[in-house]
Amino acid sequence: MSDRKTDATNSTDKPTPTRSGSSRRDFLRKGAATVAGTSLAAAIAPRTYAVGDDTIRIGLIGTGGRGSGAVQQAMSTSGPVKFVAAADAFKDRLDFSLRNIGRNKTIAPNIDIPEDSKYTGPLGWQKIMERDDINLVILTTPPGLRPMMFEAAVKAGKHVFMEKPVGTDAPGIRRLLAANEIAKQKNLKVGVGLQRHHQKNYVDNVKRLKDGAIGKFVNFRVYWNGGGVWTRPRASLANILGRNPTEMEYQARNWYYFNWLCGDHICEQHIHNLDIANWCMGTHPVKAQGQGGREVRTSNENGHIFDHHMVEYTYADGTKMLSQCRHIRGCWNQVSEFVEGTKGTSRISNSVELYDGTKLENTKGGKNPYQQEHDDLFEAIRKDKPFNEAEYGAHSTFTSILGRMATYSGKEVHWDEALQWGKKLVPETDGLGFDKTPPIVPNDDGSYPVAVPGKYDPLIDKKDRKNLRSTATGYEKV
Repeated sequence: MSDRKTDATNSTDKPTPTRSGSSRRDFLRKGAATVAGTSLAAAIAPRTYAVGDDTIRIGLIGTGGRGSGAVQQAMSTSGPVKFVAAADAFKDRLDFSLRNIGRNKTIAPNIDIPEDSKYTGPLGWQKIMERDDINLVILTTPPGLRPMMFEAAVKAGKHVFMEKPVGTDAPGIRRLLAANEIAKQKNLKVGVGLQRHHQKNYVDNVKRLKDGAIGKFVNFRVYWNGGGVWTRPRASLANILGRNPTEMEYQARNWYYFNWLCGDHICEQHIHNLDIANWCMGTHPVKAQGQGGREVRTSNENGHIFDHHMVEYTYADGTKMLSQCRHIRGCWNQVSEFVEGTKGTSRISNSVELYDGTKLENTKGGKNPYQQEHDDLFEAIRKDKPFNEAEYGAHSTFTSILGRMATYSGKEVHWDEALQWGKKLVPETDGLGFDKTPPIVPNDDGSYPVAVPGKYDPLIDKKDRKNLRSTATGYEKV
């Protein structure tokens, strides 16, 4: 299974999102304590390098297009780096990826992956976590699996680069935040693929916006409107496998269309734009309401995610963010972020215009941000500089999940309640085998159940909550 399509960033001007209320602080404290009671808290001392030298040895988990790109960018950083192991649910994907990566003559001499270091199957990634010679893992599988993999990497004492989003449900985000408290104790460096935080024009313009260039923020408008992505029909998968795929195999190959794996496209892609508003605000929204549905992309091959979402988010100080994302071809496309303030407006990627007609000089791009985010992470590892992007990655991910909850339900959804009581979508590892039944299964006609606004409830029913308590990984009976 592998992840990512497009876009994102980080700088010395990183956001430090505030936590909304005492319940949020209490959860992080209790969640970390819950995990600390397990073996995850063992071996707090950091492991910066393996086998006594300064070579950073990489294990790649998820060898799709983004994983293949990320490992090449990691290997193009300064200092000695070796790519020593790879894991993917599917052998054909893993072999295809390694052949392509090996054609990069610049990094090929630093690839050393014998057959016994190629791990396949739904749980092959666990073998990478068990290897003491690997000190950094790249997590680029479908995002629903990210929290459990991040938790395992932290337990194993490994530095992490993980793609966005960093989860698809509330229990997953709680799990990741709790594991990150241990990562901080272990001094592990954590990068998240929101690469606009490393993109010079964004870094520079966000800084001047936060310094007051347009006054107090009033309203954000953020967009990811495009035509959509790939599908992998059952017939083509049968040709690859030499047999009909199981339902779990089919969903794993088409992970983008199942919200337990992808989170819907509001999470997988639109997170980038939502993250920019959070970065400017230095915090996350406290509630959301919106609407969405399936207007065009309605075939069985499109799983059960929506093809459009429109969300109004509200921050604690009353600032609004209006959010659009759409996967419909032939329509107006836009991938960008704008903000209106009390003194002027900005296209956040580069421009500022004041209401008196003054235009500030546009900010300029710099190095490829996909490369820069790895340069910054690896420099932090080598120089032992503070570097942990997991918390704001989790906050921007849950901003996306909150929006999905709002559009699926048609209701106003509040951050604290949603984080504590959002339903668990992702099974544990014992439910991930290709012979297992996935969390959602097709109807008799091959279609999948789709959320109906007004009927769908993304939260655990209130009458059931009195018998439950939320934990770092899910819910348990009181």
